[in-house]
Amino acid sequence: MKVKSNGKKYLSLVTLYFSLVALLSSCSSPGEHIFRKTAFLMDTLVTITVVSATKENAEKTTDAAFSEIGSLAKLFDFFSPESEISKINKNAGISEVKVSPDVIELLEKATYISDKTGGAFDVTIGPIERLYDFHKKIKPQEEEIRKNLPLVNYKDLIMNRDRSTVFLRKKGMLIDPGGIAKGYAADKATAVLIKNGIRSGIVAVAGDIKTFGLKPDGTPWRIGIRNPRAKDGEDDIMATVLLSDKAISTSGDYERFFIEDGKRYHHLLDPRTGHSAALCKCVSVIAKEGYFADALATGIFVIGPERGIKILEKLGFDGLIVDSQNQIYITPKIRGKIEFKRTVEQYHFS
Repeated sequence: MKVKSNGKKYLSLVTLYFSLVALLSSCSSPGEHIFRKTAFLMDTLVTITVVSATKENAEKTTDAAFSEIGSLAKLFDFFSPESEISKINKNAGISEVKVSPDVIELLEKATYISDKTGGAFDVTIGPIERLYDFHKKIKPQEEEIRKNLPLVNYKDLIMNRDRSTVFLRKKGMLIDPGGIAKGYAADKATAVLIKNGIRSGIVAVAGDIKTFGLKPDGTPWRIGIRNPRAKDGEDDIMATVLLSDKAISTSGDYERFFIEDGKRYHHLLDPRTGHSAALCKCVSVIAKEGYFADALATGIFVIGPERGIKILEKLGFDGLIVDSQNQIYITPKIRGKIEFKRTVEQYHFS
């Protein structure tokens, strides 16, 4: 069932809880507390954590942030015929479409990251993405993939900021912003919180997380990184990392997948082949901006660990990669900030 994801009315319906999570330690500012609120937006759970003096202020500011995410969801929804992304797709090869500034900004950022990853991340992956149904365990025939691959090319995405228009050169092209939209939304929601006086918190749009400020006790936020192959009954967190004023996004082959004849088919598709990328099990990227961490995690998952680590270091970002052979790669600057659990015994460190 399709659920609309914008507006205050929607927020009142989907909000799951609003609770006081923890009191501050004795060294904290008097009266401050940590509050957390969760809603269903962008077809996923979104959790916002804020440090605030009162529950009323926390609720007011988080509702404003949720409304921002809901508005962006309405613009970016690949499946909604009313979204601006769908209008661009419907007019592919026909005419340019006038869009909102957020759509232009998102697509400009997407093409920038496509350049940095040599096309391993490509927001025009839609013609291939639509051939798969991981819930129903449906994969396309090779002929279908070959037919649609020429429609995947971010260089055929034309934007004009002066006119605020977007045009897809070829009929049949489809923009699917799923690999960058959640990170972008986390950035925008964080900006709303800061504008409304919140100095510290976390915005988590599923696995795309943006942190800002410090916890009430003056320490960074502790963020978990999932074990891509956690065994039954195990804690599925394989490591934690301390972050402040940074975003982290994780792309993994365990998110949407099915196994057929011993082979794993998952949603992280290689735009160059149309098949599930096979070099990694998960990639976590740490960057200042959520959109960068989100899209780069996808691109590096496709590229693989050796080139991926080099790209991260060149861009000045940090990250952790688990490759298909259970080898763990970590950028040098983050090594001392990641704490691994004993459940990673099946992995090897490069």
